[in-house]
Amino acid sequence: MAIPHVFIDGDQGTTGLQIHARLQGRKDMIIDTLPEAHRKDPQRRAEALNACDIAILCLPDAAAREAVALVDNPDVRIIDASSAHRVEDGWTYGFPELSADQSRLIAQSRRVTNPGCYPTGAIGLLSPLVTAGLLAPDYPLAIHAVSGYSGGGRAAVDRYEGAESSRQPAFQLYGLPLTHKHVPEIQRYAGLTVPPVFVPAYGAYRQGIVLTIALQRHCLSGAANADMLRACLAEHYTGAEYVRVLPRAESDTLQALDPQRLNDTNKMELAVFANPEQGQILLAAVFDNLGKGASGAAVQNLELMLRVMSCADG
Repeated sequence: MAIPHVFIDGDQGTTGLQIHARLQGRKDMIIDTLPEAHRKDPQRRAEALNACDIAILCLPDAAAREAVALVDNPDVRIIDASSAHRVEDGWTYGFPELSADQSRLIAQSRRVTNPGCYPTGAIGLLSPLVTAGLLAPDYPLAIHAVSGYSGGGRAAVDRYEGAESSRQPAFQLYGLPLTHKHVPEIQRYAGLTVPPVFVPAYGAYRQGIVLTIALQRHCLSGAANADMLRACLAEHYTGAEYVRVLPRAESDTLQALDPQRLNDTNKMELAVFANPEQGQILLAAVFDNLGKGASGAAVQNLELMLRVMSCADG
């Protein structure tokens, strides 16, 4: 088998740098990037994009669309880490744990769109419950999430780690017009019929996410309760390498959730908390916004593609 060429377009952003670091030292692929002088040269970019086997796009949305338009080689596979194509037909959603068949679909696809960081946690919690009929698709959901400032990209990292760091807020809520670009993505892949209220925030730490969704027991479908929700999630993610559902014995001992707990990994932990007397349930996800929420997910999808390419050549 010829050694596959992987081209990272946009390797100087937060996601691109992390992907490059995760692939460093690999002998089973050749990693290509453009030198700084050629990064904005359309001809050089087009040549690199069409000469590779798999292109990973770590770009702003407009630049990602431009990159896709430059590809005329039908054999080139694309993993787009931007939000440009996440709800666009013809693209495979790059969350391998979404369904039993999703890994195969990703592996065989030529156009894969990486999930957003926040949607990874929201969809990871909601999709199995909606699919199982335990949570109504029209439940009036409010999703709260706090991410490290790297979720704001290179500009946010520079603000918090540069000369102006002392002037940055310790915590900031944003997306106040309630029109965040992640909402259509969450709605589509969680199987919701109404858009959720999504309330994101940044904290004064570099990376890591805690995402929570509060539910009222009396609003759930049928006789569903916290134990049934937890069991549903545990069954869905049985055998998953990167997603773990905390058993009740473990979640019942927790008094707090650390958003940085899984930093620098591709892991995500899901938990269900409950106050039975008041009929309240809290769903929670913890993961690294630069790991399972970005670069880790891209590398996971890359591995699936490479496996199929290896089998085809073999």
